[in-house]
Amino acid sequence: MSHSKVGYCPYFKKTGVEMINASDLIMEKPEDRLKGLMQQVLNHEFELSPKLIQLAEEVEEEIQSQEARIRLIVTLNQLRVLQAFREAGISEYHLKETTGYGYGDIGREGLDQIFARVFGAEAGLVRLQMVSGTHALAVALFGNLRAGDELISVTGAPYDTLAEIIGISQGPPPPGSLSELGVIYREIPLKKGRPDLEAVNRTIGPRTRMALIQRSSGYSWRPGLTIRQIKELIDTIKSINPNTLVLVDNCYGEFVEEQEPGMVGSDLTVGSLIKNPGGGLAPSGGYIVGRQDCVQAAARRLTAPGIGMHVGATLGVNRWFYQGLFMAPQIVGQALRGALFASRLFQRLGYEVQPQPSDIRGDIIQAIKLNTPEALESFCRVIQQYSPIDSTATPVFDELPGYDHQVIMAAGTFVQGASLELSADAPLSSPYIAFLQGGLSFDHTRIATLCAAQALLKESISL
Repeated sequence: MSHSKVGYCPYFKKTGVEMINASDLIMEKPEDRLKGLMQQVLNHEFELSPKLIQLAEEVEEEIQSQEARIRLIVTLNQLRVLQAFREAGISEYHLKETTGYGYGDIGREGLDQIFARVFGAEAGLVRLQMVSGTHALAVALFGNLRAGDELISVTGAPYDTLAEIIGISQGPPPPGSLSELGVIYREIPLKKGRPDLEAVNRTIGPRTRMALIQRSSGYSWRPGLTIRQIKELIDTIKSINPNTLVLVDNCYGEFVEEQEPGMVGSDLTVGSLIKNPGGGLAPSGGYIVGRQDCVQAAARRLTAPGIGMHVGATLGVNRWFYQGLFMAPQIVGQALRGALFASRLFQRLGYEVQPQPSDIRGDIIQAIKLNTPEALESFCRVIQQYSPIDSTATPVFDELPGYDHQVIMAAGTFVQGASLELSADAPLSSPYIAFLQGGLSFDHTRIATLCAAQALLKESISL
């Protein structure tokens, strides 16, 4: 019998790599053959230099201990999510859709229950009708604050899209903002990128109705807050004024650690379903979990007094919400591995990164200081080019609602704006930091970031 090659693999158009039959493996370890094949594809199809490919292999070796920690966190979070499903008795019937008012939607009610269990809260509000994390935060803020109340951001200036909601401006309060409605706003700057507990002690007072904690770095050069740091903040605030509500903006932080803010004392925890807890499947939506009375107050703001949590048609998304939440620990783990790889890769290439590869992470965001607008634009352009959707699009700096500066966004995602999927964005401001986040699969993030690194190297040095 002839043992000839069994055919040409059409995917590898440039390499001409041939499929090899089983007899050829006698002379070669399968893992060595596959490794060689991968190197050929990266070199010829993705035009990566051999030295950059070698660097990637070294980086993967260097981050093994951190990856082991991520795998343990994934397992712990998966166990918690699975148990929440089991305790709630979720059945196939919960996946059905409702229309109109959505009265009696047990799928929606089950989701509220599961989110509360998973995030360590008394009650949950999970709704397609909350169109973003910003919207969910607005619902929680407007639902629980009244004229004369004091709101203090204890983690410095909040994310850009909250500025109009709060009414942070030099002139008259923006129409419809908390400031226009008579809410008093103050903020406590971070100290070297960390919460300033001494300043919190001095600032929280008897009239402080709510303290806002932003877990994620946003567009700041700092790591996301860890659960330990959030607990220290909450404990400090409550020791001064036990009646002060603590709201945690949990966007980008869900399932990054083995605990959530509600487990360490937050009264309200808020996030977006097209980020971590949607598992890459949720097409839209947001969540609010926390104290029963606080969540109910938010629900009355989302809908209307007297209606509150009892409405909200699910329109066939229940299945995506449930399955997305179930998959979320695994997908967040993939995103964390990608962020870790990017952190060490660009550190090895001489760039400043935040967080450092050895840091305990509070969110999935990886910041890379690129120093010039040209480098930033190149980075985002290549991330877009190596995306599954809209790979032919070219991101450019432009004005976006809610942002102070022009922003560039690489977003080749299946769900528009879904930053659990690999994406990158940044404001057009010095020192021109790229904020990389997400990645449904580690391998995709690895390839895309390597290609971005290759593009930057071509513009400056050669490996």
